[in-house]
Amino acid sequence: MSLELNAGDQSMLQGEQDHAAAAAMKILVAVSKAVGARKLLDISGAHIDGCLYHGQASLDFVERLIEGGGRVRVPTTLNVGSFDLIHPGLVKMPAAEEVPARRLMKAHLELGCQATFTCAPYQTRFRPGFGEQIAWGESNAIVFANSVIGARTNRYGDFIDLCCAITGRAPAWGLHLSENRRGQVLFELVGSDPEPSDSLFVAVGLIIGQASSDRIPVISGLPRPRDEDQLKALGAAAATTGAVALFHAVGITPEANTLEEAFHGMGPEETVRITRADLDDALARLSSVADGAPLAAVSLGTPHFSYEEWMRLLPLLREIAPGRGVPIYVNTGRATLARLQDEGALVGMEAFGLVPVADTCTYVTAILERLDGVVMTNSGKWAHYAPGNIGVSVAFGDMEDCVRSAAAGRVVRAAP
Repeated sequence: MSLELNAGDQSMLQGEQDHAAAAAMKILVAVSKAVGARKLLDISGAHIDGCLYHGQASLDFVERLIEGGGRVRVPTTLNVGSFDLIHPGLVKMPAAEEVPARRLMKAHLELGCQATFTCAPYQTRFRPGFGEQIAWGESNAIVFANSVIGARTNRYGDFIDLCCAITGRAPAWGLHLSENRRGQVLFELVGSDPEPSDSLFVAVGLIIGQASSDRIPVISGLPRPRDEDQLKALGAAAATTGAVALFHAVGITPEANTLEEAFHGMGPEETVRITRADLDDALARLSSVADGAPLAAVSLGTPHFSYEEWMRLLPLLREIAPGRGVPIYVNTGRATLARLQDEGALVGMEAFGLVPVADTCTYVTAILERLDGVVMTNSGKWAHYAPGNIGVSVAFGDMEDCVRSAAAGRVVRAAP
């Protein structure tokens, strides 16, 4: 199958613009041929997942693009890095690691990327609209863009997302194309509460991620969410336990007003029933400790806390009044943090143990003061990755459970 390139593509490929564009286009052409794309398409934005330092190769790639005169051609946001540039004193990192980690974040800015450093670019002013073609990295951002917004992106990994940003183009394949956005497996949710907790959405995400593999799930019977943060939690969990990049929730998400629309008039390849027992079991497997276990810390905001989540958390802190004994780390985007600071919303909140974290996340960067105790979280993604990444024991619970546990100094959870 031949790949059709337009005049602009050819110009970049032949080095008529700059060396960086030529290199990026060469990589995109190779990727396009590998996946069977017949042409490239224009994108309106990109989100880069390569700010997290994994070794010298990740820095070398960006430095070479800078040396080649590279500049992004579309608005381009940046995912979390390995360092909190806003609160550098929080990070416990040897200088030998800190220097390249900081440099990698700065290097992306030299390419013209925006200093967002958040895993939730949909919470910024660069949020795309329905139907927009974009090239996003970061699994939770990808599934949110496709599912909740109805924008269009594949799961772009490190380097490929940046090549798309440098060229303003992406391979026309996969979820960029309408015919590939059809639901494939149906999940029927039975026996759930009409006013569900956040944990229900996490549990549904865990189940559909594991059972869908790389197929597109359709969910029927999902209660209408309180806000899009509950859908954010569902998508993040699904992208953590599986390769989900798009889900359809019937009557909720924009491409699934009806079951027929979600499946493009066809039937599902498979139907899976999700019972209350399934939900409870999925959540139980996130915790490695029982209620009553001594608590070392709470970590919230994976994906990054939205402004609306802060507005739910801050009154809880004042009402329950946990002290400084158990720190409550909240990962959030720097734009959200700046808004809260401008409004004075965080004044005095350190008395309740609150520790805001920006630009990174506590499960990828050495920030937590103690790793020898239990850390409680309301995030399915954090609970899934943290034991392997930073070696902590985890307890999962809703936001209120987390705050009450911080006040008690031990794991306290309401009934499922």
